[in-house]
Amino acid sequence: MRRAGMRRAGMRRAGMRRAGMRRAGQVVLAAAIVVAGCGDEPQGREETGLEGLRLEAVQPRIIVPGSQIEISGQSFLDRPLGVSWLRLQGTYADGPIDAYLPAQFVDFEHMQIEAVPGVLALLGPTTGSFDGRAQVAIDFVPTGQRHASFPTAVTLELREHLTPTLDRIDAASEIFVNEPIEIHGAGLLLGGNEGTTYAVVEGCFSPAAGDGTCEPIVPVEILVRPAAPFDREHGIFAFSPRITGIAPGAFTGQVTLRNEHSDGERSVSGEQAVSYTLQPTRVIRIGDGNGDDEGDAVGTLGRYIPVHGGGFVSPEDGVGAGTVLRFLGTYTADEFPEPLPVDLELVPEVVDGRTVRYVVNEDDALAAAVDVRYSRGTFVGDVVPIVDFEGQALEGEPTAVTFELRPVRQVVYVQFNPTYVESLRLFGLRAADPQIRERVLAVLARDYEGVGVELRTEPPDDYALYATIEIAGPDPNGLGLLGYDNTPGKDTGNRRLNDRIGGVNAQTLEGGYPGFGGVFMESLFTFSLHPPADTVKSSDVATATFDEIFDPFRPDRGRPVTSEELAAGSPPMLDSAAACPGVDRATQRACAVFVLGSVVGSTVSHELGHSLGLADPTGERFHNTGDQPNRLMDPGAARSFEERAELMGQGPSRFCRGAYAYLREILPTDEPEPGIERPGC
Repeated sequence: MRRAGMRRAGMRRAGMRRAGMRRAGQVVLAAAIVVAGCGDEPQGREETGLEGLRLEAVQPRIIVPGSQIEISGQSFLDRPLGVSWLRLQGTYADGPIDAYLPAQFVDFEHMQIEAVPGVLALLGPTTGSFDGRAQVAIDFVPTGQRHASFPTAVTLELREHLTPTLDRIDAASEIFVNEPIEIHGAGLLLGGNEGTTYAVVEGCFSPAAGDGTCEPIVPVEILVRPAAPFDREHGIFAFSPRITGIAPGAFTGQVTLRNEHSDGERSVSGEQAVSYTLQPTRVIRIGDGNGDDEGDAVGTLGRYIPVHGGGFVSPEDGVGAGTVLRFLGTYTADEFPEPLPVDLELVPEVVDGRTVRYVVNEDDALAAAVDVRYSRGTFVGDVVPIVDFEGQALEGEPTAVTFELRPVRQVVYVQFNPTYVESLRLFGLRAADPQIRERVLAVLARDYEGVGVELRTEPPDDYALYATIEIAGPDPNGLGLLGYDNTPGKDTGNRRLNDRIGGVNAQTLEGGYPGFGGVFMESLFTFSLHPPADTVKSSDVATATFDEIFDPFRPDRGRPVTSEELAAGSPPMLDSAAACPGVDRATQRACAVFVLGSVVGSTVSHELGHSLGLADPTGERFHNTGDQPNRLMDPGAARSFEERAELMGQGPSRFCRGAYAYLREILPTDEPEPGIERPGC
């Protein structure tokens, strides 16, 4: 739903409710469920989400004041529904202990405890070894019941300070500037509030272009990062240009480690002698492939293109420091056989001394020479790295590369928020979360088939520019909206690739419109003739069909689906609602999953369509005019529940012919159009 269509959208009629009522209402609702269980209708145990509670690991094993303790496992629960603890039961500091440490929810697989003095005091002495069993304990607030994982054997050490040791340094004899140098030892600090480990490098340097004199170097401190999370025995530091500069040459010296705790305590290790020959900066290959095959180096607008080599310099290395890539060769567009000469410099992002990545964008020299949004073509030539540091510039040797450019794709991260999961309780379908997600994504893939849209369920790390759409629980705007695109203004032509449909948008708020965007699960109860207490009000679009689908599972009406029930077997995922609502529980369950996934998926497709510039790409309207069957970009009041759910011969909703042609134009793809009939616009 866009702002211009809010007055016409029937979903707004679901009514106002105060922000924050839902959270308090969940406790009231749970109490009502317990009371309702005394009636004549069969009532099932509510799926708490804690049935699969499990503890897998507690890290790090050595803890100092300020450490961030991470608890990994499964089926964790956020406040206010769950209050979480890490229970340690065994021996500590030569005495028995049974302690509960308060844990903070991160996601359903991770929790954290910050080792602050108040938490450590729950254990007793500030130093000692714990040997025993650990459990995750979660108090389920609606019932007051405590759930606990099976015990896991754990050994932990608490230290007030750590002294580093340096046993070995691994690096080839020939390295580049900013080469990652691996160290082996013990007692490394992990950063954050516990403190930092530094590598202190000193010695002398003889430039390759010099007279052979080894000039002494003032000791340089370089941050050491853990080679892996929570690893106190292996670290990596970069051979910074602050040590020798960027010129090739020979370095001879030694390395020591120094720990600096957050309370100011310092300690040092013994030293290790090192000797390196520094090579000039070079590019080895471009793209994600291996070896010398550059055919997979493909760029699209907003995508990162990795460039691998050595000796790359970051702006973080000092004032005026950086890396530029110069491309020399020809570019041949697919539509024009005549190659065009290329000589341009591009500024990449430095990942580390071995890798930089260039993001195709519309603001640099490449965009000035080529239409990076729609052009198809291939660059063939050389890339030359140029690095700068403290007024010194160094040009590396040219490397032959091939680089392909392809039309823009809209990458979309579909983010299922924790509040979405918790809102499934109201439908009695929390245990069916994976199947519902599968259906949502299937609807999205179907709606955008033949369009250059790529769906992701994890935040992309290969694109700098991508859209995010959040699926959440209640509507934070308090308006009972099913969905709301809170991106600023109409993006005709999809000029923005990084829209975020979700969270709060301050610019939208300042314009006097609702600030929170996304798709809101609890607002679906506006279709119910008897919605759960303290959610939304029933509206004039409510239908008995909705209740026929979901009442058998709602905790206030029927028996929620449980994980045990799903494990016992059920019909396969439905590909249509022809058998719905079903006469047996297994079919009813499959129908509820299909219907809920269809309604949510269709709503996500609708809101994503808004962010791409629909429904009126050549005008100012945000919705189609009139009311025709199965048009995806019709206003909310014109799209019945049955159409959204694909029930009773209605649906599925489609982009109308003109809208789909527009999407194919702005997001071209080699995929063919699906052979389906579309409504007119």
